[in-house]
Amino acid sequence: MRGMIADWLTSSGLGTLKPVLSALVLPPVPFIALALAGAGVTRTRPLAGRWLVVLACAGMWLGSCAGMARWIEQHGLREPAALDAAQRAQLGARAAAGEPIAIVVLGGGLGGIAPEYGDTTLSGASLMRLRYAVWLGRQTGLPIAASGGPGWVTVGTSAPPEAARMAEIARAELATPLRWTESNSRDTHENAIDTVALLRAAGIREIVLVTQGWHMPRALREFDAAVAGAAAPMRIRPAPCGQAWPVASPWLDWMPSGDGALRLREVMHEVIAGLADRR
Repeated sequence: MRGMIADWLTSSGLGTLKPVLSALVLPPVPFIALALAGAGVTRTRPLAGRWLVVLACAGMWLGSCAGMARWIEQHGLREPAALDAAQRAQLGARAAAGEPIAIVVLGGGLGGIAPEYGDTTLSGASLMRLRYAVWLGRQTGLPIAASGGPGWVTVGTSAPPEAARMAEIARAELATPLRWTESNSRDTHENAIDTVALLRAAGIREIVLVTQGWHMPRALREFDAAVAGAAAPMRIRPAPCGQAWPVASPWLDWMPSGDGALRLREVMHEVIAGLADRR
């Protein structure tokens, strides 16, 4: 079940606040607040103030380390394994036999106007998901659907829906037309509801779901909920991507880096969302 706060924000027409609230609870904001609190009490409670500042600095350091992101991802999320060669071959055989199966790739955000292209591009997460979905489609012969609308970050702007941009890039740059696009959803919950309805009407009975490994547990919960209780059964099969980690010295894993900070924010977003779902 979805988190109560997310439900309330959406039903109250305040869904655009979700990215703001998310930013406030993710690193480094809590550690900055902790450091300010420590500085504020240093005069009256110097020992406590110093410890708060030390904890804040340690948090900001660890919050930018790939090693910490990896540890939380391995212990805080239950990511399914990527499809192996045998599983891909099995999907290909079933597709050749005419079974109603489709790949669904979830949007991961837009990247803004790229001056070199003169057009809106996709975020790194979206491009990774799209590239893998296209590759998987070629390996198996399965048709592909893209799901992603304006999103809460870009709602009310002139930015195109993610799915529409994904379809353009797949066709023009990857030489692979997408069979379906779902362009109205604003988050993972709506991805699931709208895409399941679209593909059920098209006769699809199994979805091979493509998104990053760290996003897959939440995406699976939403898609499983969307197909639960339906008269026509539909299976959801995870096909995660983006689970590779850079080959680097263990020492470098625990040194602050931009990549480490980004990965940890993504992982913590999913951990917090998972906690909010357990009510």
